Amino acid sequence: MDANARPLQPSLPINLTVATTGASGAIFARTLLRALHADDRVACIHFVPSEASLRVLAEELGVSGRNRLAEKLLGAFSAKLTQHSETDIGASIASGSYPSSGMIILPCSMGTLAGIAHGLASNLIERAADVCLKERRPLILCLRETPFNKIHIRNMSLAADAGATIYPVIPTFYNRPVDSTEMACHFVNRVLAHIGLPQQGAYIWKGEND
Repeated sequence: MDANARPLQPSLPINLTVATTGASGAIFARTLLRALHADDRVACIHFVPSEASLRVLAEELGVSGRNRLAEKLLGAFSAKLTQHSETDIGASIASGSYPSSGMIILPCSMGTLAGIAHGLASNLIERAADVCLKERRPLILCLRETPFNKIHIRNMSLAADAGATIYPVIPTFYNRPVDSTEMACHFVNRVLAHIGLPQQGAYIWKGEND
């Protein structure tokens, strides 16, 4: 695991927040939710889709509507998954007293990054991220944009200085993926390994002489 990673606390039930925003890359969000749903180490998942993400999900995955969105993405009911509206600032994950293990925003738009970097906490996604930073919990921002302008880069620096991990959505090719589904799976596996949840069957690069 990366020496700079901030792993989850093994003494606590793993209780993760997952948010998805209006950036392209809905397949990554779906893949992440399905991996966490299938992982017995994860006790609870809080899912927060932004309003803008609904359009992306509809256009890229053909999944429409906020109602029971998590179930549509999973393809099944999950007793450990709770969906929240981004306007619900009174949700459990908006408080530092709630025992969250960390948060992953995938994909993370530049607008969401800006709100987090400047501590705006104007919706539940930004507030939950702010809580992770102030409580020193893992916060993974999977950014999706190109090219970066100076505002984006400055905001990444601010968020990183505050304790977030900047983890751009960049697919790999050394594992020879055959399609976008395999690319998304490998990326999600790397993100989860980064926070201490390595996935069984994940591709691991080995040197030619290993």
